Order: sequence, then structure tokens, then C-alpha cells
Amino acid sequence: MRRLLIVLLPLLLTACVRDTATYYVDKASNQHNLSLRRQQDYFWNDNVRVILVATRMPDCMRQIPLGEMLLDEVDIEVFAQPENHWTLRSANQVWQVETQSCALIGEGGPVAGDKVGAFKVDAKNKLVFEEAVPPVAPAPAPAPAAPAN
Repeated sequence: MRRLLIVLLPLLLTACVRDTATYYVDKASNQHNLSLRRQQDYFWNDNVRVILVATRMPDCMRQIPLGEMLLDEVDIEVFAQPENHWTLRSANQVWQVETQSCALIGEGGPVAGDKVGAFKVDAKNKLVFEEAVPPVAPAPAPAPAAPAN
């Protein structure tokens, strides 16, 4: 019986979700980014642990646990602020993170900054980062017509 359990154990773990999506702050060097990990420990559990990995190499790299969420309902918006500060929002939860020393600097409070995108679960049940569509600048007003003489 014990041998049978040992053989079946890997099969129990294969259905678990463990995936990552990354927002590259510095796309040229890939040295500054925010990555989100979704980790399901047991296939029968509907919740996943969500972990933010803040990286600004070579100065810092840190895992920041954000808690548990439903497996297919991970949806975390990312807002950029000056001085390497970031606000992340999922429904009514808000986290403030900075990548100067890669630390969680606050929870709750208002959302600040410009939206850069969101970590979401796509149609194939994979965690992805979707960049925000930049707002379209209004067309310049036509120049006034020259007065007729």
C-alpha cells in the first residue's frame, strides 16, 4: 500500500497551478520588473497564494506575499508613481510597493499613479500581464482661418 501511495503522489501534485507573469519596467535591460506568482498547493484547493516579486537589479529582489485569492479570479491592476513607487489593486485590496529597496510600504489607502496594466488570468487559465492602453491624446484644434481682406 505504501508503494502505491508513493507512486500516486506525483499524480496528485501535477494538477496544481504554478505560474508567473511579469511587467518589465525597464524593457531594455530586464533588470527592473514586477512579477506576480500564482501558486496552488493542492489540486482540490480553489485558492492560490499570490506573491509579488519586486526586482531592481543589482540592488534588490524580494518576494512580497499578497495573500490568497480564488484560482481563476486573480486580477491585480498596477499603477506607476514617481520614484519607483507602485500601487497594486485587487477589488478592495490595495498595496503600495517601492522598488528602490523592493519593499511593501503600505496596505490600503487610495490608488495613486498612472495605470500601466494588470495581471490577469487569460482564457487558457494562464497568468498574464496586460499592458494598459495609453489614453488617446485629443486631436489639436484646427488653426483659426485667416481674416478675409
